[in-house]
Amino acid sequence: MYSMPSEVKYKLSPSSLNLLEECPRCFWLYVTQKRSRPSGAFPSLPSGVDRILKHHFDKYRELGELPPELHKHGVAGKLFSDMDLLKVWRNNLKGLQFIDKENKIMLRGAVDDLLQNDEKIIALDFKTRGFALKEDTHHHYQHQLNLYNFLLRKNGYDTEDYAYLLFFMPEAINETGHFVFHTDLVKMKINVEHAEQLFHKAIKVVEGEIPDSSDECKFCKWQKL
Repeated sequence: MYSMPSEVKYKLSPSSLNLLEECPRCFWLYVTQKRSRPSGAFPSLPSGVDRILKHHFDKYRELGELPPELHKHGVAGKLFSDMDLLKVWRNNLKGLQFIDKENKIMLRGAVDDLLQNDEKIIALDFKTRGFALKEDTHHHYQHQLNLYNFLLRKNGYDTEDYAYLLFFMPEAINETGHFVFHTDLVKMKINVEHAEQLFHKAIKVVEGEIPDSSDECKFCKWQKL
């Protein structure tokens, strides 16, 4: 069982920093008081697809080839070759880590996969959708990709100024009863400076008094009823 280092006071993640952007009060309560927003049952299908996709990509990694979902789009580079390190970075309890030693706050994120283009690393994240992409769908993951690149650079790796989102959407059931998935690959420009700014904003919030809620936060409004 992985335990948080003794020198760490609070642990942050890309998902918790997304929460900060939604509502500073919900973020503060989640990080400092371990009070999460109410939630329903989490569907197991996305995690099951995620596990199968990683195994699928790992088979092509062993062959030294790009999987067809990337090859057909003319993606440059190859899959990240250090499987032992990738296993750590994929682990939700370990992941890529950076500790702000002055404030004793850790940022941690688990990647799906990585590409190498010469000496530079490219983050690749899998997404499962039940319907076709909307024009702004990929923008919801901008902070996540920025933060992955921030973490990689803090760990001494050079990264490209872009990352990939690979979307899988059910398209049909073939004659043998197997699902057919349509894939969309979206190339996202990343901004590490924005990630660093968001991280420092989060540190300021968790070290301060409980902040006001966002005007749009339905959870905070519900609690006041």
